[in-house]
Amino acid sequence: MLGVKKNNLNNFLEKISSGYQLFVPAEVEGTTRFTAYQAGVQLALERNTVVPPKELFFPQTEHMYCYKAHKQEAAVEEIAAACEPRVLFGARPCDVQSLAVLDDVFLTKGYEDLFYKNKRENTLVIALGCRKPEPTCFCSSLGVDPSGTELADVMAWDAGEALVFEAKSDKGKKFLEENSAQLEDLAGVTQPTAECTMVLQVEGLTAKLQKMFEHSLWNEICKKCLNCGTCTYLCPTCHCFDIQGKTRGESGVKFRCWDSCMYQEYTLMAGGHNPRPSKKERVRQRFLHKLQYIPERYGKWGCVGCGRCVVKCPVNVDITRIIKQIGEVSLDA
Repeated sequence: MLGVKKNNLNNFLEKISSGYQLFVPAEVEGTTRFTAYQAGVQLALERNTVVPPKELFFPQTEHMYCYKAHKQEAAVEEIAAACEPRVLFGARPCDVQSLAVLDDVFLTKGYEDLFYKNKRENTLVIALGCRKPEPTCFCSSLGVDPSGTELADVMAWDAGEALVFEAKSDKGKKFLEENSAQLEDLAGVTQPTAECTMVLQVEGLTAKLQKMFEHSLWNEICKKCLNCGTCTYLCPTCHCFDIQGKTRGESGVKFRCWDSCMYQEYTLMAGGHNPRPSKKERVRQRFLHKLQYIPERYGKWGCVGCGRCVVKCPVNVDITRIIKQIGEVSLDA
């Protein structure tokens, strides 16, 4: 297999960045996230990033179109959704799985979001397998192999002193061929395996939730939630957004920005009605969306088991405990 010694990794990344816009997991202003590669960047390869890579495909704020209005005349100008060829390096298998969920949302069922589509089509994904999943990781229970994924263009494994690469798509094969001069033959290296220590029982979970919309369990679960939205902003699959505009004089721009189903205003209608007026409805929506609605619509879980929401929730609203509670509770409660 081809690979690169870790002491030569920066040279390898430098070479990639000469031909592509390259994003790597790194320490940035006190947290870890994917950022554009540059000399001196502090790589964060030992653990998954705090901020997932979804912001590279679905930015927090994104201009959609401009407009001008003068007296009775108006004109709309589209904003190009172009994207330069780029490489996402070091995405964990759970985050690669999250891109599959976002692909379903933004590219299927009769509608294609061109902003998202152009970024996805122009991005080569190099996944990095986990050697030791965190105690809060549970991707294995949701069908994700933490040590590898077939959904990336190139799969990389940490083999101790080197990273080993294997092409998973034609695009990935071409990429490795183009950069073969930077790689070494690391024959004899085998792919390490990894398993999450946390195991959840999810068989029958969606079918049970289909009968629990009015269940009293939601009254208990919602009590300590602050509706702060931390879970949704750090979730690699959450994709709620709002569309707003800025107008100056006769011209302006419409843009979309991340929103959250945890916020009361998210479902507030112009006439004042709100179908999710309390924490109960908003918390219920979050978990039904992950565990019932997305599985029903797309045939895959809306949660990828990365554990970010478990770690960062300020009041310990824990999706793994909630899955266990759902499995144990009586439908008559």
